Amino acid sequence: MNRKVAFWLIVTGCPALLALCMLLGPSGFGLPDWRTDRTIFMLRRDRVLAGFIVGASLSCAGTVFQAVLRNPLAEPYVLGVSSGAALGAAVAILTGFAALGMFAVPITAFVFAAATLAIVYLLANQDGSPSIYGLILSGVIISSVCSSMLMYLVSVAPIEGLHSILWWMLGNLEVTSRPLLLTAGAVCVTGCLAVGLMSPELNALTLGQEIAHHIGVRTRVAIVLALVLATLITAAAVGMAGLIGFVGLIVPHAMRNLVGPDHRKLIPSAALAGGTFLAVCDGLGRTLSAPIEIPVGVVTALVGGPFFLFLLRQRRRQGWIG
Repeated sequence: MNRKVAFWLIVTGCPALLALCMLLGPSGFGLPDWRTDRTIFMLRRDRVLAGFIVGASLSCAGTVFQAVLRNPLAEPYVLGVSSGAALGAAVAILTGFAALGMFAVPITAFVFAAATLAIVYLLANQDGSPSIYGLILSGVIISSVCSSMLMYLVSVAPIEGLHSILWWMLGNLEVTSRPLLLTAGAVCVTGCLAVGLMSPELNALTLGQEIAHHIGVRTRVAIVLALVLATLITAAAVGMAGLIGFVGLIVPHAMRNLVGPDHRKLIPSAALAGGTFLAVCDGLGRTLSAPIEIPVGVVTALVGGPFFLFLLRQRRRQGWIG
């Protein structure tokens, strides 16, 4: 398929799929009556909006990590950002800090995610500039440490806190506060737009730091800024919806195959497709086994796992990997 045609199909097709998500719910397939079921209509609208914001954020973050690390397997989990955010949210829930306000969990998640990124960056720093392989290895190690600490907190958590943490770890797009949705949405949209403005720098970084430096890119500043923006939108998404895997990994892969590696088209395509993908997965999770709701993280794993294996198989045939 022509890349230009694919790009415009994504731009026009994703809004149509988002509108279709409004028809999916535990009460059946169909649009609730605005006059009699206004509450249901608004709940569906908020969940679709939350799914789009979180999915777009994770996809943009995955695109940034893949560009900066020059690793197509990179995603928000690879540098420990998601694990750090999850650990922070769990700490907020178990210590009672979450009860202080609706912004307590997202703020704690961001602080822990930023601290995790800072530790990874310092460990990978060599002569004032981070090593790509150092970032990956440090990220994997710190991610494992954060995951182990999270599992420890789960093992010692009381029953009340355990249920909250486990449900949150499985991914949950239920909107408990509209101000939280709007605030997190504003952070994510701003971060994604800022990432989009960095498209020329990201295009250069995919060629390697040395080449990017020679064509006029301040590589150290660009890398730090890109990682901070990706961390910000990841932490906002994780703080609002919990741990949701595969979105930041498979969506950038699929969009790169369709629209090409140019980040001027790749980033908006990944944002639209990632947000739509997660909203559709959430709609399916609420509909397939109604009235029992399947956590959206489970749906993305069931859909994303086989799809990612298919991508790896296709790439292997093209001589891209192993």
